[in-house]
Order: sequence, then structure tokens, then C-alpha cells
Amino acid sequence: MRIGELARRSGASPRSLRYYEEQGLLAATRSPGGHREYAEDAVERVERVRCLYAAGLNSDTVRRIMPCMYANESGGPAPDLLDMFLAERERIEAAIGSLEKSRAALDSVIGEAVAARAAAGPTTSPGPVTLTGIRT
Repeated sequence: MRIGELARRSGASPRSLRYYEEQGLLAATRSPGGHREYAEDAVERVERVRCLYAAGLNSDTVRRIMPCMYANESGGPAPDLLDMFLAERERIEAAIGSLEKSRAALDSVIGEAVAARAAAGPTTSPGPVTLTGIRT
């Protein structure tokens, strides 16, 4: 399939797909006309790459992990990368904890802003409520 089709099916932009190829995360062949052509399994591969990026992994880490993910599926172990996998998982868990704290703090501010708006009563033009609850 060509790059536009892969982009449509995977949800990644053509620019991202070219970047993945540049980083060694995705392989393409070239048609006689010079167009990139991808195998059918490229859709699933791009989805994995995007998932790993969304988890906060960088290109170097993704490049090291990807072969092991596929080796694992075909029965090949990757014990040499176990420590790296565990460290990345710990990093992701810490990031999740931090995001949950941020969400709780934001929920508190939103609750205070909603209460301030309700306490002010209806007006003809309420205007936006700032994080301090003061109308601007």
C-alpha cells in the first residue's frame, strides 16, 4: 500500500510515517515510479509505534523494543532487554501517578470555580470564570 493508504488506515500522518522510516521503525520498498510501498503488516506496526510514543518512549527506545516485541510473538525471548522494559514500565507508572495528581488538582479548581459561579447567581452576561473564581 502507498503512504496515503497507510496514513488513512493507521491514523498517522504521512509526515510521521516518513519520520518512522527515517528512524528505522518502519520499512518501505519503492515502486518503479519511486513511491513508497508498505506491506500489510505496516498498519499494525505503526499502531504499536504510536502507542509506544504516546507512552513517552523516545525513538531510540522504540527502535530497541520493536524487534523484541515481534520476536516475543514468534516465540523468541528477549531477556537482555528485560531490565529496560521494567525501567520503562516504572517510568510510565510514575507518569500516570503524576497525571492522576494533576487531574485531582484540576478537578478541585474546577469544583471551586463552579461553586463560585453558582454562588454569584444568574446574571445577564456571566462572563468566563477564571481559576480564582473571579469574573473577568
